[in-house]
Amino acid sequence: MTWNFAMAGCQIMVAAATMVVAFTAVNATAADVTEYIVEAPFTDVRQDLGNAVVNRGYKIDYEAMIGAMLERTSEDVGGKKTIFSNAEFVQFCSAVLSRDAMEADPANIAFCPYVLFVYERADEPGKVHVGFRRLENPTGSEASQSALGKVNDVLDAIAQEAADQ
Repeated sequence: MTWNFAMAGCQIMVAAATMVVAFTAVNATAADVTEYIVEAPFTDVRQDLGNAVVNRGYKIDYEAMIGAMLERTSEDVGGKKTIFSNAEFVQFCSAVLSRDAMEADPANIAFCPYVLFVYERADEPGKVHVGFRRLENPTGSEASQSALGKVNDVLDAIAQEAADQ
């Protein structure tokens, strides 16, 4: 019986260590975000973002209407102001980029799918922000960092295209 308790204790410690790493990786700072701002209609930039993804041969897996959700739930959660006129994100995956990243380090699964955001602040109409959270694994191998760098390059190219940069 003690062997089972020891194994269970070990599994709990591994799970706890995994959660600490996961919570640490999720904590984004402004330096972790690449963002471009363009003065254009939101619908045009959003359409350009979708086209920039699809024209590279990727399929958009999911589109989240973040601004609409925040507006819809504002009263229920005690919202005090309108944050966005529009805010969405799109996610996609790339078999090639993902395989390279995960062959370099299986833990890079944490970065898939890839997400780009587009939003227009309620207090800055006409200024549309488009970008992504940079994928970084500072403790990863050189191969892992290189693979994630390639993903960042693709995300950056898509964001720049959507923002006409």
